[in-house]
Amino acid sequence: MNKCWKTYLLWFAQEHTEFRSAEINSLLSLLNIEMRYVEKPKDIEPYWIVEFSSEDDVKLLASRSVSLRNCIELWAHAKSIPAIHDKLKNYPLQLYKSHFDANKSFKIEVETFCRHFTQKEKVDKLEAFSYLPVSGPVNLKNPDVTLQYIEYYGTISNDPPELPYFVFFGRWVANGLRQLIKKLSLKTRKFIGNTSMDPQLSLLMANQAKVKDGDIVLDPFVGTGSLLVAAAQFGGYVIGTDIDYLMLHARTRPSRIKQKMREKDESIKANMKQYNLEHKYLDVMVNDFSVSFWKDTVQFDAIITDPPYGIRESTERIGTTKTDCKVKEEHLHTHIPAKIDYGISHIYRDLLLFSAKHLKVGGCVVCWFPVFREDYDEKSLPSHPCFNLTANCEQVLTKVTSRRLLTFEKIRDPTPHEMETYDHEIIDFRKKYYTAREESRKERRTREAQIREENRKKYEKS
Repeated sequence: MNKCWKTYLLWFAQEHTEFRSAEINSLLSLLNIEMRYVEKPKDIEPYWIVEFSSEDDVKLLASRSVSLRNCIELWAHAKSIPAIHDKLKNYPLQLYKSHFDANKSFKIEVETFCRHFTQKEKVDKLEAFSYLPVSGPVNLKNPDVTLQYIEYYGTISNDPPELPYFVFFGRWVANGLRQLIKKLSLKTRKFIGNTSMDPQLSLLMANQAKVKDGDIVLDPFVGTGSLLVAAAQFGGYVIGTDIDYLMLHARTRPSRIKQKMREKDESIKANMKQYNLEHKYLDVMVNDFSVSFWKDTVQFDAIITDPPYGIRESTERIGTTKTDCKVKEEHLHTHIPAKIDYGISHIYRDLLLFSAKHLKVGGCVVCWFPVFREDYDEKSLPSHPCFNLTANCEQVLTKVTSRRLLTFEKIRDPTPHEMETYDHEIIDFRKKYYTAREESRKERRTREAQIREENRKKYEKS
């Protein structure tokens, strides 16, 4: 049976632009949706022109995407305003006649990207569509059909062109899941910490991990559980571990400026309850990730995590530099184990080895990885023969540093040899970060000394 393909405009929010393709491709795979590109998309532009064989597929995609603002069935697009009116006048009537039924209310929205128009100018643009064969009543609040007209003036808001680069017209189909970002805002969340993940990035990670209803999802560096909230929002049953006892029990110093003490009911579970997701919460446990306590038969559908980099949060594991260290039996019940540095290279090695063993084939590991931008090379990223790197997106942090969101998909189970001998050396981000900071301080002190010396000489001459 031949599919009836229609053209659609996907309009995105202009945030985290590099993450769009990774999220959409993951959702297309998860939801088993087929999509074709009419034009090759560019990251700098907020829209894609694509084709779907079913409007239900468009709505399904929009119901999960947090990058997407809305989807429009595209009736016409052109490089000038006169051209789009010519195209609409010649658009086959049978393709949109059903939407202009006399019993269907409608409205037309005018949107401009990177240029502001007064309400009167927008009304003038609306009146230019008087030739459309609409016969139903106007309803501005809850119409049966919403038509959308968009003028695109580029992405440089402080210097827009006089005329638009492109104009689009079509029928609104669905909005994306942008409202969920506000709902999960850290400003109103019960329990947060200094490194709690932004809700939009958390939701993007859950989408790239292809979390679906009934999945078992693990975050082995759970912190305050932001990633658990996102995974549970999409139907996953969530569980987390962390070595930081005080953080998991909400006994650390509050992160909010005006809050002096933690409230008694602050916890990851309280966050889940706040969003009516308590039924998706399994547990969180204190655990040193370098010493796994899971049975060999335990498997997860997805692993999403943000390992510590050793900058804002320490990289630690249980251990001691002392030799023959033994704790007397009478002190065991109150003993707090000593901790030593847990290098980034070892963290990511353990993460991929653990995932190779405990992740289901076809499942995804989604994790952040810190890099120095000038030294970045894809060959230096963590890797394992049981995984394919399916997405690699950059979030710039400073002029010299960034972090990359890596998505690994498990393609097979490991052999015993791979579990015993696998090793992959990674540049220690923390060591280089502090070395670079110290070098920067030395350069600044040297420069300040030179300026003082130059000022002294000028003063002596005067």
